Amino acid sequence: MSALHHHRALTAIWGSPRGWRGTLVSVNHSDIGKRFILAAFAFFAIGGVLAMLIRAQLATPDSAFVGPAIYNQLFTMHGSIMMFLFAIPMFEGLALYLLPKMLGSRDMAFPRLSAYGWWCYLFGGSILIAALVLGIAPDGGWFMYTPLSSKAYTPGINADVWLLGITFVEISAMAASIEICVSVLKLRAPGMRLDRMPLFAWYLLITAIMMIVAFPPLILGSILLELERVFGWPFFDPAHGGSPLLWQHLFWLFGHPEVYIIFLPAAGVVSTALPVMARTPILGYGAIVAALIALAFLSFGLWVHHMFTTGIPHMALGFFSAASALVAVPTALQIFAWIGTLWNGRPELKLPMLYLLGFFLVFVLGGLTGVMLAMVPFDGQAHDSYFVVAHLHYVLVGGFIFPMLAGAYYWLPHFSGRARVPRLGEAAFWMILIGFNLTFFLMHLTGLLGMPRRIYSYTDDMGWTWLNLLSSVGSFVMAFGFALFALDVGLQIFLARRSPRNPWRAGTLEWAMPIPAPSYNFASQPEVADREPLSNDPALALKLARGEGYLAQARHGWRETMAVDSSSGAIDHVVILPGNSRLPIVTAAVTGCFFLSVLLGYYWLAMVPVVGVIALGWRWAWVLGSRADVGLVAIGKGRTAPIHREVAGAPAWWGSMFLLVADAVLLASLLFGYAFLWVVAPNWPPPQTIDGGFGIGIVTALAGVAAMLLARRSESAGRTGSLVIAARLAIAAVCAQAAVIVGLLVIGFSSVPAPDSHAYAAVAWILLAYGVLHALIALLCTAFLRVRIGAGYVSVARCQEFAVARLFSDYAAMVVLILLLCLFGPGIVL
Repeated sequence: MSALHHHRALTAIWGSPRGWRGTLVSVNHSDIGKRFILAAFAFFAIGGVLAMLIRAQLATPDSAFVGPAIYNQLFTMHGSIMMFLFAIPMFEGLALYLLPKMLGSRDMAFPRLSAYGWWCYLFGGSILIAALVLGIAPDGGWFMYTPLSSKAYTPGINADVWLLGITFVEISAMAASIEICVSVLKLRAPGMRLDRMPLFAWYLLITAIMMIVAFPPLILGSILLELERVFGWPFFDPAHGGSPLLWQHLFWLFGHPEVYIIFLPAAGVVSTALPVMARTPILGYGAIVAALIALAFLSFGLWVHHMFTTGIPHMALGFFSAASALVAVPTALQIFAWIGTLWNGRPELKLPMLYLLGFFLVFVLGGLTGVMLAMVPFDGQAHDSYFVVAHLHYVLVGGFIFPMLAGAYYWLPHFSGRARVPRLGEAAFWMILIGFNLTFFLMHLTGLLGMPRRIYSYTDDMGWTWLNLLSSVGSFVMAFGFALFALDVGLQIFLARRSPRNPWRAGTLEWAMPIPAPSYNFASQPEVADREPLSNDPALALKLARGEGYLAQARHGWRETMAVDSSSGAIDHVVILPGNSRLPIVTAAVTGCFFLSVLLGYYWLAMVPVVGVIALGWRWAWVLGSRADVGLVAIGKGRTAPIHREVAGAPAWWGSMFLLVADAVLLASLLFGYAFLWVVAPNWPPPQTIDGGFGIGIVTALAGVAAMLLARRSESAGRTGSLVIAARLAIAAVCAQAAVIVGLLVIGFSSVPAPDSHAYAAVAWILLAYGVLHALIALLCTAFLRVRIGAGYVSVARCQEFAVARLFSDYAAMVVLILLLCLFGPGIVL
């Protein structure tokens, strides 16, 4: 088959239909990645306009440009949009578009999950923007501190829009993080060991793991606050045993790692583009990876430094202050590695390099003020002042936007297939750099002069007038710079000349394909023997196009890509990915109906979309699989490999594992909150605790353990070919899970006080609800397995569904034992 015919055959398999139908059903990672990036830029523009309105208000004293109510919505939405609708989705889009190409793969591990995340992001973001247009946008700050965001002080639905809209958007972040982890660990080119991965993949892997651990506390906090606002469950009300500080802990358990979640992908762009601009390999590959791991670990130990002024004990202040200063060490190690690379190479001052130099200037200044704020005495003086606003923007704009702009110019030829229009980009760079520093450097001074953040007006005699005026002028200069950048990008996409295939002479695999990239990425997949395969074999792209790699044949309409051993990169199996589908958009729309129902107060109606999501999830899994064994398939170069349905450790198992890790973090956050309230909150111990139900608890625990053992026995029987026995054991496991659900509900209604009476009762009900939910999930998984056995989708070779069902059964049993211990343990001990 000629290269042209091969291209057409692969495009027919991997491509998407033209027009609106293609837009709605495409699951291709390039399509989804581009959509994320374009939407993130659109939200960035909206957030930028809000920032201009804020600066117009603060440009002069006693300004009447907007009133306090509108101003509160402006700064709340500005922060929320930039954090949740721009920075994280931009990272997701870049990862979805680039990661398979850099890893030598044809797509991500779960293409439909990528599409589902995209639609959740679009729908959730649209809810927030619609609220802004209607004048009911959130107005309690992007951190939603209680009691300000509680019902007593925010009686409208403004806070509900934030809690529900952001939680809806976070589904996309969780989906992307699991997708990235599994793709990096499994879907690499054969031979790509972990120490041969591009540094960018390391950055994305660490970031995705951080997201899996960091986002659940915020999701939990949002659920608890929404329950308090809607049903009066007093998690944060000190009069009923709650604590406003619990919200701060949950928020900053997410919020501080969030800074590094935003910074690390941008640092990955620096580590990728800078060596190419310096024309030398990166210095200290291993040290940078070690610094990344250290940074990720340390970032979870710093959340309290946002709470230095809340009455934290002195010992804790000292610990978190030291940890906050310590995090500068791995960050500095990366910066020294980048400087050493520049020193070792022959840097070319092209446009991406200009933005990288801007990054060095701005981010280092932001890091220095960060060390200042890590010192408890200084933080006490500068807390909640414009000094903190300046520091935040120097870190986030310097650490994210400047590298992303460098990355935009670096990869634009890959996206568009066209070269850059000269000079316009340089003008945009200087306007952004000068405008940014004029805006935010002066805020250090206004902060030191005592100007608090989030005020909508000030008087002339405060001495902040000229500083604020210059900051506003600088912000408009910066805005014109971004407008020029957008114009430059548009000209490049629509009018510029064609670009050569590898315009920067880079060595990573994303340049070993035609540009713009075809839907299948590689006509055949490469075998990798070092970190920069294209540098050592400049003809690699041509060889892959000629079909000299793996999976060079288009067959059966399969979307095939190679999976490897996670550490060694040895060939493991072939993954057959699902094709285009309406399921992602339909599922996202039904999910959105749930959030809208709750937002509008139709709580019982919200059960309808819940049932719809369960039905769609069932359908989602049902359409996968096969009723016949396939055996080994040829993969090229005279080798064979099994397909993913017939091996252990397929992507579905890995995805389930990461999902359960996130789930376990949410449970740990809930237990942390429970312990925090017991120890710190006023009005404890509670006036009324669980009364009776111990015997039912014993029976429920035994039923949970029995369900776990039955699921395991079912798996053992299935792996030996005893499918009839496996099916019967699965039915027994379903019955045991049903008994668990009934037992937990009986304990709740017969023995636990009303959830609105005290924070203890509210937490107890949340624990019971968590247990019921996971017993129900395990029940559905096992029931699905039973039906699949009957339908012929399971055999001795095709038995990975046993392993997935067992994972959820094991987790459900663990949850039941933990929550029963939490409910009955204090009564036994005390």
